[in-house]
Amino acid sequence: MCEPEPLPSLNVYMNGGVKADAGRKYRAYPTRAQDKVLTGWGHTVRALWNVALEQRAYLWEQRRYTLRSTDQCKQLTAARKDLDWLGDLPAQSGQQILRQLDRAYDNFWNPEHPARFPARKKRGHRLSVPFPGQSVEVRKLNRKWAEVRLPKLGWLRFRLSRDIGGTTRNATVSQDGNGWHVSFGVHTGRKPDAPNGKPSCGVDFGVAASAFVSTEAAPRLMASTLTANEKKRLRALEQRKARQITYAKKHQGGKYSRRLRTTLTGIGKLTTRQANRRTDFTHKLTTDLAKNHGLIGIEDLRVKSMSKSARGTTEVPGRNVRAKAGLNRSILDNTPGERRRQLEYKARMYGAVLVAVPPFHTSQTCAECGQVDPESRKGCGRLFACTRCGHVDDADHNASVEIEARARRTGGSDINSTRSTRTVRVPAIGRGRMREAPKPAHTS
Repeated sequence: MCEPEPLPSLNVYMNGGVKADAGRKYRAYPTRAQDKVLTGWGHTVRALWNVALEQRAYLWEQRRYTLRSTDQCKQLTAARKDLDWLGDLPAQSGQQILRQLDRAYDNFWNPEHPARFPARKKRGHRLSVPFPGQSVEVRKLNRKWAEVRLPKLGWLRFRLSRDIGGTTRNATVSQDGNGWHVSFGVHTGRKPDAPNGKPSCGVDFGVAASAFVSTEAAPRLMASTLTANEKKRLRALEQRKARQITYAKKHQGGKYSRRLRTTLTGIGKLTTRQANRRTDFTHKLTTDLAKNHGLIGIEDLRVKSMSKSARGTTEVPGRNVRAKAGLNRSILDNTPGERRRQLEYKARMYGAVLVAVPPFHTSQTCAECGQVDPESRKGCGRLFACTRCGHVDDADHNASVEIEARARRTGGSDINSTRSTRTVRVPAIGRGRMREAPKPAHTS
């Protein structure tokens, strides 16, 4: 029997200057013993993150001393000798966690990054164990299966659903409601494509219509992420969970029973299935937009402000709390932030330009004459009827055309570049309409 061949170019590790520029995720199938080990490592990683974060916060509050991973790695080496549960975790994984904490702090202090202060990881947090690239080895078994060798774990089988296509720079084993997965950070060496020269478009992301493209006559609708039976089962599991948690707090001191953990597992499977379907639609939508358009205009939405809760206090209860909660779920279910993130890197990949324009009055502006009038869209309905020129259109399609017009005037001069244009912010006072800006000169 011949030995399994290593995947091409996977075990050739280059200099530290080469970084991963793509990700690959595969479904992993550990043995029962490996599953137990990975679960223990996942909780160890979570505890190490929390302890390291608490240590950094304490030293800063008490002594104004900034602790970094270089110092904590030395302390980790000493702690591994005294604590068996920490010594069982591969040393490379512990060091990776401390470096990730460095990155979390750097993102928090970066004014251009939206990250908040690093948060503690709860017990219900997704289990994840990182490994640096030099400590893993991947080999192909056949057309559909491959293995990755991890420190202290051995060979872990995974489904080779697509080619890795590059040099592995790191690996992460994680668990969700559907089981274990292994993700690789891969250096492919691919450079951004040249400008594709394709037509421009504007995209209006909404709730009733998931996405309306200005060059299309019908909206793109995301199918329900759960079937009717799945919604019914999820509702029943949530109700059962509430009863079991109440019983645990009243009679068991808050300790979770096996039945409660089974209920949580069932909820996790359904919510993971829902998230996977949502992600699948988002990737297909953004890939299609980036491949078939040279300029993509979107709104510069403030998702956090849009999805703020209306919940108040006992003394001063909020208004329309349940209605606002339903609207927030619908907004977040369409993932406008994730769509923008994917469009940013896919536009560079396929030779397109992404332009984020100010979102004010896009739903109240006539795409034909430029009249801004709330009466043109009475009751925020689906029909737009201009009170000035009589233009009638679907409200979301009209908004997408207006978004495209603003994008062309904001980033049209940079349409021959593969770099996405920075967001143009307009002050709240004295806002002039974007279409009144001078048009860029067209060169032959």
